[in-house]
Amino acid sequence: MLMRIGYYIGSLVFLWSLSLGAQTLLPPIYNYKVFEYNAGAQNWGITVDDNGRVFAANDKGLLSFNGEEWVLNKLPNATILRSVASVKDKIYTGSYEEFGYWQTTDQGGLDYTSLTHLIKDHTFTSEEFWQIQPFQDAIVFRSFSTLYKYEEGQINVIDPDFVITGLAVYDNEVYVAAKNMGLYWLKGQKLEPVANNEIFEDQTITDMVSFEGGLLIGTQLNGCVVLNNGEFTPIDKNMNDRLKEYQLNKILPLDTGEIVFGTIKNGLYLFDYNEGIFRNLNRKTGLQNNTVLSLAGFNDQFWVGLENGIDRVQVNSPITFYTDHTGALGTVHDVAIQENTMYLGSNTGIYYFKEDELHFFEGSQGHVWDVESIGGDVLAGHNTGTFKLEGERLTKISDRAGGYQFVKVPETNDIFLQGTYTGVAKFKKQPNGQWDISTILGIDFPVKQLCFEDKQTIWAAHHYKGLFRFRLNADLSKVEERTVFDTSVLPNIYNVKLYHIKNQIVLQSEGKWFKYDPLVGKIDVLKEFEPFTGKSLIYTDGEHFWFLKDGETKELLYTDLRENAIAISEVQLNQRLMPDMERAVRRNDSTYLLTLSDGFAQMNLTQLQRQLHNATIPVPELSFFGAHDRRYSINDTVFEVAYAESRDLRFQFAAPRMIQPRYYYELKGPFYQGAYTTEGTLNFQNLPHGRYDLNVHTVSMDNRKSAPKTITFNIAPPWYLSNWSMLGYLVLVIAVILGVRWYNRQKLKRKHELLKIRLQREQDERLAQLEKEKLEKEIKRKQTELARTTMSVAKKNELILELKDLMVLNKDAFPNKQRYRSLTKKLDGSINENEDWKNFEVNFKELHDDFFDNLLQQFPKLTPKDLKLCAYLKMNLTSKEIAPLMAISIRGVEIHRYRLRKKLGIDSSQNLSNFLIKFK
Repeated sequence: MLMRIGYYIGSLVFLWSLSLGAQTLLPPIYNYKVFEYNAGAQNWGITVDDNGRVFAANDKGLLSFNGEEWVLNKLPNATILRSVASVKDKIYTGSYEEFGYWQTTDQGGLDYTSLTHLIKDHTFTSEEFWQIQPFQDAIVFRSFSTLYKYEEGQINVIDPDFVITGLAVYDNEVYVAAKNMGLYWLKGQKLEPVANNEIFEDQTITDMVSFEGGLLIGTQLNGCVVLNNGEFTPIDKNMNDRLKEYQLNKILPLDTGEIVFGTIKNGLYLFDYNEGIFRNLNRKTGLQNNTVLSLAGFNDQFWVGLENGIDRVQVNSPITFYTDHTGALGTVHDVAIQENTMYLGSNTGIYYFKEDELHFFEGSQGHVWDVESIGGDVLAGHNTGTFKLEGERLTKISDRAGGYQFVKVPETNDIFLQGTYTGVAKFKKQPNGQWDISTILGIDFPVKQLCFEDKQTIWAAHHYKGLFRFRLNADLSKVEERTVFDTSVLPNIYNVKLYHIKNQIVLQSEGKWFKYDPLVGKIDVLKEFEPFTGKSLIYTDGEHFWFLKDGETKELLYTDLRENAIAISEVQLNQRLMPDMERAVRRNDSTYLLTLSDGFAQMNLTQLQRQLHNATIPVPELSFFGAHDRRYSINDTVFEVAYAESRDLRFQFAAPRMIQPRYYYELKGPFYQGAYTTEGTLNFQNLPHGRYDLNVHTVSMDNRKSAPKTITFNIAPPWYLSNWSMLGYLVLVIAVILGVRWYNRQKLKRKHELLKIRLQREQDERLAQLEKEKLEKEIKRKQTELARTTMSVAKKNELILELKDLMVLNKDAFPNKQRYRSLTKKLDGSINENEDWKNFEVNFKELHDDFFDNLLQQFPKLTPKDLKLCAYLKMNLTSKEIAPLMAISIRGVEIHRYRLRKKLGIDSSQNLSNFLIKFK
């Protein structure tokens, strides 16, 4: 896929004349206005250093320009600078009673060193220093009254008795111009007159320069002469006449052999010394004003210091312009050339060139949309009809208003269709040279764009209604079939652009490219043109394409869709191309014309490619690096940046050798960023801390990159991520770990203690439970034993009672009454035997400790017999079981129970046995 390529051609290009038919084409001039460089209006001196940086002696101080930014440097006494010269790594300047030099500081600024303290035994006499001339290892400063020669740290003063108006070095000699007194040589500390210089008597020499033909000597009012081999020869008379008329002020020889003369009244003259021809560049043709105060050359460009502003011009520019500064021409919509005559169609009418002058076709007033060479004739589509142009004659051949575009009918040589305000017209050229014109029926709306799919199928674009496909009849006289395409197949039907490219119908809608596939009758995306989304096509012949980027930049891109691609964004083109009216016209294999708002431009593509091929792409220079309020040394290659200062990093790169260069940068590190840019200033904000490598390349028009300028910088981590903080964090982490470990140990220890206590408690509880179970078993055993003993006693007593009852019943059977009584007494004694009760009582108390005590404590009136009954009732014995134990009848037990209830205060609703069982 074709990579987007860009290069910003220098906006200051020199007056370069080419012959196009009869008219003169001039390159653009870029004006640096006072408000742009923000200093004084007048620029008395100008110089360019070896790297291409520009320095101007300005009313306010020393102006410096690195190709990206103007900076004003003021003298300590803030006086006007009158002269400036770049010598090696120093910039020498002269002002009022002051001269010295400036040097670049580590931070990229300029630092001034005065030299006037070296002057011995001499006092200034209100002197201003108007010129600085390097000579061998010395620097000569010139005021009107004195020369100061600075060499080896010393200053020698040369004080002649005449007014000094100029200095020059020629043939290894220093020439000094004396007002009204001719020329002198500087021999050591003395001035000696040059032989045969009477020519300059009563004349003021304003400038002298050495060039390949000798020493050029310019005078204020008498033109220019050349000193060669001791002879003084005036230059071309025509040129000299103009220099005399407009007051020559400055001279600059160019590497091309041409000479630039700067005048006070009429701008610049570019003079070809060998051919004796010249061109004038002044306020009318683009200079800011006509008073030239200073000149300085560098490579294929030169700078002009003016009375008001600074201009920059370039020699041998591949782009040249014809500009109508009167405003009469208006916006040019089309250009056509036939038989070395150029015709222009504009919004004001039809024009042609004759003998270097632009002429108007009378009667052609109105809007002209199209001028083309059709069928051997030049036809112009006008808002009132169509005209035929022959030399200086204008003939109207059609009244159909608004001729937008001609297209040739396929497989024919003399039939054309034209889109007009009211539809489509057919133009057929007859054998006699006349045009037969008819209207195609069925198309009744304005057709601005028109193209053929095949001999009988045409496509037409309406500015508002959209896109149409018409099938015509065999003689192309009417529409047989009509197809309308709406937003279901295109993003927008407004302002659809229509092209016929390599036998394909190509469309553009909202910047996107589409094509029509006739096999399926469908509009699809044109993938080959995807790299040109957002760009309009202003010219194509199927092999070569000119695209124009929409928007403010107006970047012009030339490509053959293969390897060759050049992108141009020249300021004059940007400002003068009319939106939606841009048109490119191919003149020959290498030359293209582009219509502008006030003329047209010519681009020599071969020359442009040759310049690109031969050009060396300079590595960009670092001219500034600042972080927050701090400036860093530009001589360093590795920078240490504090985190607090990294919120806003500003780098400025410049390539002064190139005119408005384009850059490509890559920032590599914890954060990555890379892009093409036309600005030499890069800003990075809030970068993460860490090490970064910033690689910056200068990019040429054909997308070649220079070697990178690499800047490495380290952004320190924030305080909370610094080494000391990390050490503190480490100590804190260790302390936390130790603290957690200690806490866990303490916690584990507490858990062990608690677990030990719990286990002890559980063990005690288990022992208690075991003891309880043991006691319960023992109690149960004793209860069982008590119950068994009690029941045994009860059985025994019951048996005794039964025996007693039998004895009572058989009383008479005992013959011995005494024996009977004795036996009865023994039976009663067995029943009432205290030993049984005592055993019972002992066993009972083991089971129910303090029962009797508590019972007597609450009920003190209880008798032993009551206590005995209470014990039996607590054992839950029935009256039947109690009766034998108490040796009474069941009835007696019931009576006793009744009495006991009363003593205990228990009513009849409460169970006596339950009460005693629960009683503790």
